[in-house]
Amino acid sequence: MNEREIQTVIEAVIKEIMEKKAPPRTAAPVSASAASMMPAPPSAAPSEPSGRLVDVRKDKPVPPPETLPAPKKSVKTQEELAADNGILIDNPEDMGALIRMKTYTSARIGVGKAGPRLRTKTLLKLRADHAAARDAVFTDPDPALIRSLNLPEYKTLCKDKNEFLTRPDLGRQIEKSELEKLAAAAGKNKDVLIYASDGLSSTAINRNLSNILPVLTEGLTGKGLKLAAPFFLKYGRVGAMDRIGEATGAAVVCVLLGERPGLATAESMSAYIAYKPTVGMPEARRTVVSNIHKGGTAAVEAGAYICDIIETIYKSGASGVDLRREFGK
Repeated sequence: MNEREIQTVIEAVIKEIMEKKAPPRTAAPVSASAASMMPAPPSAAPSEPSGRLVDVRKDKPVPPPETLPAPKKSVKTQEELAADNGILIDNPEDMGALIRMKTYTSARIGVGKAGPRLRTKTLLKLRADHAAARDAVFTDPDPALIRSLNLPEYKTLCKDKNEFLTRPDLGRQIEKSELEKLAAAAGKNKDVLIYASDGLSSTAINRNLSNILPVLTEGLTGKGLKLAAPFFLKYGRVGAMDRIGEATGAAVVCVLLGERPGLATAESMSAYIAYKPTVGMPEARRTVVSNIHKGGTAAVEAGAYICDIIETIYKSGASGVDLRREFGK
């Protein structure tokens, strides 16, 4: 090779090296006429069905990943079942039967013992429930609740809580001037009169009154009955409804009363209903819906049920055992 040929080879090698190092240049736009002369690109491979993975290097379907096994449900031990259901007996003969029993009662069953005494947990729960029951009896209903329901407040002859607890007879009586004021504000000769009274559980009033009273007033109004204005009677016993019935002339009187608390619940309310109650009438003339609380019959549900009972009492003109006799005809 002569000198010129050698120089040509060197320049070609340098050019090739430089082209490899340089970044790729964007292709210039191709005119329509030139594009028509270019060979068509190879057709794309047919798409795989959705849900399948394709190995682009080998154009082969990739097998799906192994399905993870379903998590196994953990089986609780006897100790865990006992703790979940408040059972303190060691190794009961039939855990399932004991759990079913506890779902039907709030009685203190399955609590076990430590020697001859109650277990610490049981004793503490017992003392807490006893304290709640005492509070329900000795405290007054929340004044803010009574105001929020726009209930005027009246009082029986009892001067204070102590007299109310020791003189039940005074809780059935209302001073004449107070009774006249009550009757004038509530309205006379209405179809139904509903009022609330603390009775022996102010907690029952605090927990249930705001839920049950609107259901009663709206439900009875929807049935076409004329309602007296509701109110709150402080230090009231059941028998106070008899004097209120005579003073107002209402056809049906219903009192929502806090019931004596127990160790199962301190917030139970009852509804005592009577057709044209009178002083001295037998207790058998009263219809009672009891056990109104979150662990018994919910206040809203009880309100709907009481609406139907009051309508029946009003139409039949009877309550208590007389109502049963009326339906037995």
